[in-house]
Order: sequence, then C-alpha cells, then structure tokens
Amino acid sequence: MAASAEAQFFKKLAKKAEQAAERTVENRVDRETSKKTDQVLDSILEPGTGGKQSPGNNPETGNIPGGTNENSNTSGPVKAEPQTIQVYSKFDFVPGDKPLFFDDFNDDFIGDFPSKWNTNGSGEVVTLGNMPGKWYAIANRSLTVPNLGTDLPEDFTIEFDIRAVNLTKNTSSQAVMRIYLSETANLTTNENNALSSLSFCQYIPIGVKVDNNFSNDPSPIQNTMQQDLRDIFQDVAHVSIAVNKNRYRLWINQNKIVDLPQFIVDPEKINHLKLYVNGIDTQNNQEQVLISNLKVAEGGVDLRRKLMSEGKISTNGILFNSGSAEILPQSMGIIRQISQVLNQDSSISLNIVGHTDSDGTDESNIALSKNRAEAVKNALVSVYGISPDRLTSDGKGESEPVADNSSAQGKAQNRRVEFIKK
Repeated sequence: MAASAEAQFFKKLAKKAEQAAERTVENRVDRETSKKTDQVLDSILEPGTGGKQSPGNNPETGNIPGGTNENSNTSGPVKAEPQTIQVYSKFDFVPGDKPLFFDDFNDDFIGDFPSKWNTNGSGEVVTLGNMPGKWYAIANRSLTVPNLGTDLPEDFTIEFDIRAVNLTKNTSSQAVMRIYLSETANLTTNENNALSSLSFCQYIPIGVKVDNNFSNDPSPIQNTMQQDLRDIFQDVAHVSIAVNKNRYRLWINQNKIVDLPQFIVDPEKINHLKLYVNGIDTQNNQEQVLISNLKVAEGGVDLRRKLMSEGKISTNGILFNSGSAEILPQSMGIIRQISQVLNQDSSISLNIVGHTDSDGTDESNIALSKNRAEAVKNALVSVYGISPDRLTSDGKGESEPVADNSSAQGKAQNRRVEFIKK
C-alpha cells in the first residue's frame, strides 16, 4: 500500500512538473514572439533615418524580398498642426444631437476607479500636469466599459480626448488602444464586434488597424491604415467616430483616417463600447494612456436637411473652453454644415442662440451664452465668408434647460447652440 501511494505521489509530482514546464515554454514563446515582432519592425529601419520607415518596406512584412501586404493602405505623415478653427475648417465630423453618455471624471476622486465604468483590470482618475480637468488612466491589459445604460442605436457618434505619456523609441510596437463596438456589455471581446486599433509605436509609423468580426460575415475586413501618427500622440488628441448603420468613420484631430461604407455588417449586433489598452509599460517606463471628455450621442446625421425642413436645429456639439467663448476646433464640422446651407440658399438668415448650464451666476451665464453665440457667428463670417447681415446672435444663459443640471451628462446637454431661420 505504501509503495502504491508513493508511486501515485511521484506520478502526480511528475505531472505537475510537466505542466509547469509547459507553462514556462509557453511564456518563453510569448516573450520570444514579442521580441521577434519588434526585431522585424526594427529591421525595416535604415541607419540614420531617425525612426522613419525606409521606402518600399512595410511594417507587416519587414524586409522579406517580394513581401507584400494587400490589406495595407499607405498615406503620408499626419502633421501635429496647431488645433485652430482654421485648421479644422474642412473637418466634416458632426456629433450626434441626443447625448447618451458623457464623462469628464470631474465627479470622481483622484486615485479612484471612475464610478461610471467597469473593467476586468484596473485604472484610476488622475490629473495631468498643467492640463485642465481630470483624466482616466487605463491600466495595461485592461478591458474597460462605460456603463451607457442603453444599447447603441444604428446612428451614433463617439468622441474623446486621448493622451499617451512618456512615449519613446523604446515604446513597444504592440502598444495600442483598441476601440471595440461590441455585442454585449460583458468583459469579453469574444463576440460580434467592429474594432479600430490606435498604435502608439514611436520608432515606426503604424497607424490605425481595423477589423470586423461577425458570425454571418463571409469576408471580414482586416486592414491597416498606415499613417504617421507619432507626433499626434505626443500631445492631447481628439478622436471622433461616426457610425451610420453600416458605415464607419474615424477621425484623429481634423484628419479622417477611416471611412468604411460596409464595416458594421450587422448593426443590430453593435450595442456597446469597450476600450482595451495593451503594450504599455507603466512599471519601467512610466507610460500611460489617459482619456477624458468621453461623449456618446445618438444621431450624427446631416443637420443641413433638418435645418432646411424644420427651420431650426439645436446642438450641443459646438464645444467651448470651460467658462469662455473660445470655440474648440473639433466643433467646426457643425459650423461648416451651417455655412453650406447659407451658401446654398442666399435668402436664408439665421438667429444663433447660446445656452449654458447652471454653473455660475445668472448674469455671468447670460453674458457667456451671448458671447458664445457671437463667437459662432464670427466663425461663419471669418472662416466661411458668410455675410454678417444674414446673422444675428443672442444668449439665454441657464434659463431654458433641457436636462437636469445636477449631473455632468445633464450639464453637457444644456450647453448648446440653436440655429433658427428668421
């Protein structure tokens, strides 16, 4: 009996040793695969290029003779231009007009996980040097989900500010943020989804990779929009996404990177937004990926037809610096559409009316709303050449709220601009 028990013991011990060896081999393979990936990408670079891609080489195929990547689109470098309304004058993103979710993390304490989110990893609310407001630092290898409280509609938009800190030439080639549009709110990506991956690699331009995965899709899209976005991610960047049934578009700052007419194969299976960060080395290199001002809204359709047919539109997509009348450049898509209506029909005149939330005094909010309406009028005149005689402006302050001012989301709805045909 003792001999049998001893034999069983050594058999179990041998099995555990075998399993441990297998795990060691798997871990080593993973490390070597990552290392080889970086080496392949490094081999693309020629000495003295300063990290720029050598002509004729491709980050997906390396220096393999005759290597090709049929799924890769190549474009020139995207310049990190100053974010001004002139630079954004051709920006054609129009945010949805019915807010579904908004979070600037101002209601959360520094160091806490944000209250409106869920994750299978970690993260915390932080401040960022002299940058205003609060930011959500998403931990590496963490899938994080905003609690929308509703399914995404067929037509919707997503916007957020993103900042990746301490990026260097040593940043991994696999450092990415993946933006999933998924079927459920569960902490998994093993389901129907449409995916964009933003690369933070600094020693070679990789750009944005897109994939869609639907159970009934006979030919899924897998493509790399190769763009030199390295300078863009050295500063705060604004990401805008518009989904109109099957069509999917993505902008970074004023640059349209992705425009896929049949990317959302089955709109009924796209219900939730998920973000995943990977390849970020916080422990050794203090790298972090942070987001703020995330806004999800229903709509994003053509405002021009609505203004022509109804004679009035209201939008909270024209954004301003906090407490000021300075228009944020990413708002120019709406103002551009208004200018197109005015240019198409010279008989139309508009009254522009500003509204604020309840922060501040009645008097200051009246003044602020009037100044913001006047700023929109001035943008139509100075950027798009609309005659000032066709435009008037006014402000109602906080006197006509459309939502509860006790929450960040309600305040975002109340900060709006109306365009009314006269």
